[in-house]
Amino acid sequence: MKFLATAFVRLLIPIGILVAGAYGYTRLSIEPAEEMSEPAEEQVLRSRIVSLASSDFVVKIQTNGVVGPHNRVTLSAEVTGTIRATEVAFEVGSFFQAGDLLLDIDDRDYQTALQVAREQNKLAKATLTLTQSAHERNQELARRNSASGAELDSTLSALVAAQSQVEITASAIDQAQRDLERTKIYAPFDGRVATKSVGVGQLVSPGTMLGDVFAIDYAEVRLPIASRELRHLKLPEREGDPPVDVELRDAIDASSGSRWRAKIVRTEGTLDADSLELFAIARIDDPFSFHSDHAILRIGQPVVAIVRGEILRDVMVIPRGAVRRLDQVYLIDRDKLTLRSLTIDPLWSDADNVIVRDGSIQDGEMLATSMLVYAPEGSLVQIIPDDSAAVSLAGEPPELEATP
Repeated sequence: MKFLATAFVRLLIPIGILVAGAYGYTRLSIEPAEEMSEPAEEQVLRSRIVSLASSDFVVKIQTNGVVGPHNRVTLSAEVTGTIRATEVAFEVGSFFQAGDLLLDIDDRDYQTALQVAREQNKLAKATLTLTQSAHERNQELARRNSASGAELDSTLSALVAAQSQVEITASAIDQAQRDLERTKIYAPFDGRVATKSVGVGQLVSPGTMLGDVFAIDYAEVRLPIASRELRHLKLPEREGDPPVDVELRDAIDASSGSRWRAKIVRTEGTLDADSLELFAIARIDDPFSFHSDHAILRIGQPVVAIVRGEILRDVMVIPRGAVRRLDQVYLIDRDKLTLRSLTIDPLWSDADNVIVRDGSIQDGEMLATSMLVYAPEGSLVQIIPDDSAAVSLAGEPPELEATP
């Protein structure tokens, strides 16, 4: 009996497992009744807009440069001597006018040399007078057959030598005079002292650098112009070509509000080997404001230059923020308020605007300016009210940073 009970228990366990599995399978295999789902509402996009209108747009190219003098020279000594005095006008930063005395070298030796040259010239002239008289006497004696040809030739030779000596001593006077004048260094033009390399008591010789000076009548700025920007500019290439207006701004302190008017007067003849840019030379008159009321523009000042280029006629001005990658914009149908995408081909672009001329964009067409993450073609659009955004872009835009 005990054996039968054990066998019955062992048989009952797997039968129970099979029955439980069959019951579970039956319950779980019944498909639930399908619930009726409501159709999803059509998604409506929301965006701010601007109303587009054709207008004329002035291309303004932004570039950078550093103000430099148009004429900077190194003053050098032309004679040997000790510096006796330097003038106040020869201090670093001092202004001077053309002809002002800057520096004085001890000239006593050169005054002596000039005096010696003058005395030698006097002696040569006296010798010339004597030899000329002797030659004239021999000529008279030769006509009377009282002097030989050899005697006549001798006095002629002496006369020629005396004449040459007079010329030599006269040249020595000129040389001594020039050397004496070179002991005083005068300003070659109206300018300012950049560096000073010598002082009182210093011995200098020909070629010794005394200092650097630069002219102040006008300054110049080398402005790099990218090759792709050149087609929007008409730069002066030949003498007589009209200059191009440029506005310069302070690149160090933009909040200063300083402005300087300049003109591009010429261009360099070759493109830069590294950047393939063309350098245009802009000229600023009276940079230190001696005869004008603008702010002082110092040499070495970094500036931002705004160059006025061509006028693009009948174009659309599109805010850069409304342009998606691959030059794509979204337009909104004014009647249906549906969205359509358009790929544009920019004529010009800068930091704030993209300029296009596209016949498929009509005046008054609405442009979506909000960032649309998901924008299927033909989607309904709800316009976000914004009076300041829904204004026409006609007219000239503000001055912009050029990034074509």
